[in-house]
Amino acid sequence: MANTILVGAQWGDEGKGKIIDVLTEEADVIVRSQGGNNAGHTVFIGQQKFVLHLVPSGILHKGKTCIIGNGVVVDPVSLVEEIEGLLKLGVKVSGHLFLSETAHVVFPYHRELDAQREVLKGRHKIGTTKRGIGPCYGDKAARVGMRVIDLVNPPRFEERLKQRLKENNEVLKAFGAKPLSFQKVHAAYRAAGDYLKPFVANTVIMLHKACGRGQNILFEGAQGTFLDIDHGTYPFVTSSNTTAGGACTGSGVPPNRIDRVVGVMKAYTTRVGEGPLPTENAEIADMLHAMGREFGATTGRPRRCGWFDSVATRHAAMVNGLDDLAITNIDGLDTMETIKVCIGYRHAGKKYDYVPNDIEVLSQCQPVYAEFPGWKTPTTAAKEFKQLPVACRNYLKAISDLTGAKLFIASVGPARDQTIFV
Repeated sequence: MANTILVGAQWGDEGKGKIIDVLTEEADVIVRSQGGNNAGHTVFIGQQKFVLHLVPSGILHKGKTCIIGNGVVVDPVSLVEEIEGLLKLGVKVSGHLFLSETAHVVFPYHRELDAQREVLKGRHKIGTTKRGIGPCYGDKAARVGMRVIDLVNPPRFEERLKQRLKENNEVLKAFGAKPLSFQKVHAAYRAAGDYLKPFVANTVIMLHKACGRGQNILFEGAQGTFLDIDHGTYPFVTSSNTTAGGACTGSGVPPNRIDRVVGVMKAYTTRVGEGPLPTENAEIADMLHAMGREFGATTGRPRRCGWFDSVATRHAAMVNGLDDLAITNIDGLDTMETIKVCIGYRHAGKKYDYVPNDIEVLSQCQPVYAEFPGWKTPTTAAKEFKQLPVACRNYLKAISDLTGAKLFIASVGPARDQTIFV
């Protein structure tokens, strides 16, 4: 498989967890390189459902090395809970999971600030998960954050936590929120730090040694291209680089060690939270929600849904340098008579074949659609590409051509065996 970056090519929630799980078979090391526990990957193994937030999905495979990289922001209390949950399900973690000593730590004041800022924005809110991810990355950029290496050094941690709590409690007071107790935060985070200390490592050195041994590394992306802090629909984005470049900066593995980039996209489009979604459509949203689909793995919020947007995915292919496509949730369209695909935008008499950077313009863009016949046949039992209905194959080839990357995987359900390699 060589060294592969897997990214979301839409607004997140593309089904990356399932594709990562499938690709892990050929990987030796699986790396999470950005984001925090605001992301969730859902993996089905048989009838068992696993929802992971910080731990790489590769942990569900025996004998794999899983790394939480330096670009991730880690809530240590949540990570301990996640590890404990895996242990209760019989998943072996010790000796397989490693946490970067330079990953930044999410604290309760980050979560409080996240929530208060959303309230202050009112109708202009971003729609964050309120997990404190943005404020934590903000502290990182401001060079006042604390890292895992600080968390596992008790004297240093106590001193720095007092300093940071004093400052942030003043900010919380200004918002009208209650100050946080040093004793409570210190006790909870010291316990989490003690628990996690055996997992802490210099993961950059580990990854370069893996490269030297010729091992296959899979970089597990969280969120999606249009939530990228630089290339997404700013300000309705997350606070990390969700595009392929983020895998390098968030792990310490340089670009010349990367062999290919795989983009994951649904056969339609979804997003959670606020911000523009040009192809949003109530009909397809109602249909998918009625099927029990499209609810967030982390928040449970119903996702906004729309037709496939080839303008956006073509932009994602360009920004990420996509070599291959994995198209998921094909079975979600099995009952549709006619399927629409956005092939351009119109705004104020101008046609766009790219995603405009001006968020006000993008919010007002009207999609230009091409129509494709539906297949009106279940696809969930298909094991080979030729077993899919002709109309389905034609649709997948069309959106692959419109996106500009090679069709690699067609997924017709959440299970491992519902994966077709094209």
